[in-house]
Amino acid sequence: MTAPYLLVDVFGTAPFSGNPLPVIAQADALDPAEMQRITRWFGYSETAFLVAPTDPAADYRTRIFTLDRELPFAGHPTLGSCHAWLAGGGMPANPDRIVQQCGAGLVELRRSDDSLAFAAPPLIRSGPVHETDLAAVTEFLRIDRAEIVEAQWIDNGPGWIGVRLASADAVRALRPPPHWPQRIEVGVVGLHQPGSRYAYEVRAFFSDKRGEIIEDPITGSLNASLAQWLTGSGLVTPPYLARQGTAIDRDGRVHINRDSSGTIWVGGHTVTIASGTLLPG
Repeated sequence: MTAPYLLVDVFGTAPFSGNPLPVIAQADALDPAEMQRITRWFGYSETAFLVAPTDPAADYRTRIFTLDRELPFAGHPTLGSCHAWLAGGGMPANPDRIVQQCGAGLVELRRSDDSLAFAAPPLIRSGPVHETDLAAVTEFLRIDRAEIVEAQWIDNGPGWIGVRLASADAVRALRPPPHWPQRIEVGVVGLHQPGSRYAYEVRAFFSDKRGEIIEDPITGSLNASLAQWLTGSGLVTPPYLARQGTAIDRDGRVHINRDSSGTIWVGGHTVTIASGTLLPG
């Protein structure tokens, strides 16, 4: 098949500073195995595929693949998919909102200038983390158990365990190993000092099927669930900025807002870096 694609930079402050996402449009003819193979070939943490919606309430549908599996939801692929759909001439049924269909159901988005924001989906797993799991997390992060201020399951699809350390500096200082023997998805957060431009620092680590550890540059799903957790506990109050990617030479900014209904909105800049056409193999 022949299909257009965009390479979108998500959550950056300038081109090449955020999280890259290939988005394949008109991908209905591809089966899941082909989507997985294309994702592995591109080699980015995720690749998104735009297909026709099956829910009449949706404007478009996206399928999100990592290097080894399909995800029901992920944040930067949600913003990047919406960016690509709009860039390809997509027109939402309601001009005030855009509705994405994905494996997790319907996700609402809104746009302003060169930014997009999605409504944080509900958690599929929450609550305290068992000490057995925390022991593995502390070993992975190479820290003492006492350095973890608190931890929660904050899983909205990818499987995140959220860990809060004492400060943003403690988060930036982490040096986890390059390999890990079992699957792990850990999001680490530490508050910045009062008066900082940023509320907190974020880092996200996950393993691939070979056990190699990947640090995600800027992670929408994790920032969504962190915002739900930390605003719910009263540690931060929207609107605010979160920062991610500084430890790996990225410059990510995640805008967190909360509307009158209590819904958390996760936003950031999106920009097209490259475009092209996938040709038949």
